[in-house]
Amino acid sequence: MNKNLVNVLAATPLFAGIAPDVLAVMLGCLQPKLSTHSKNSFIAVEGEPFSGLGILLAGEAAVVKENVAGSRSVLTVLGQGDMFGEMIAFSARTAWPASVFAQSECSVVLLPPEKITGTCPQACDGHHQLVHNMLLIVSERALMLNRKVEYLTIKGMRTKIVTYLLEQHKLQGKKTFILPLKRNDMADFLNVSRTALSRELGRLRDEGLIDFFRSSIKLQDIENLKKAVE
Repeated sequence: MNKNLVNVLAATPLFAGIAPDVLAVMLGCLQPKLSTHSKNSFIAVEGEPFSGLGILLAGEAAVVKENVAGSRSVLTVLGQGDMFGEMIAFSARTAWPASVFAQSECSVVLLPPEKITGTCPQACDGHHQLVHNMLLIVSERALMLNRKVEYLTIKGMRTKIVTYLLEQHKLQGKKTFILPLKRNDMADFLNVSRTALSRELGRLRDEGLIDFFRSSIKLQDIENLKKAVE
């Protein structure tokens, strides 16, 4: 089995806790399908038959959705090691719910879902861990989507942003922390525009409530931030 493939996959959440030598054996059972895609080509197309749980081995891609008028919106951006198709892989649906577009030359591996949850013919040591990881990933994604729906009910952009920052402060236990989402992804998660998000963060900084540098945020006045969401 390709050593580079094993090393890349071993660093992904799906194969967390599985030693590379064990993973190399497991790949013989999982029967991954490798493919390369040129820049500006589609890795998967919405509505076409689902072809497997995908992991991006190299390059950058975007999960995109088109409305009836043909306008395309980016749902998320994928980098090396990121997974796609996990929310449909174990459902009754048989078609891709969104398209995956290569923003650069990409290498992709597709894993048949039935090989993940099915009985391992070689009783691989890491198969139980693989199933555990898969359930954890799907659960975390479902919780994130549920939280995103909750944010849609929050009125006011400032309230949304401050609520998100206070939640990250509580989760990470620090006044200064790294945002887990890139600015574009954060804007999408909060259902606001990237420009409006940056402008409001700037206002919060000018008011002395926060400070930031790139993805690092420092909460300067937590009490007044809390008042903003009351």
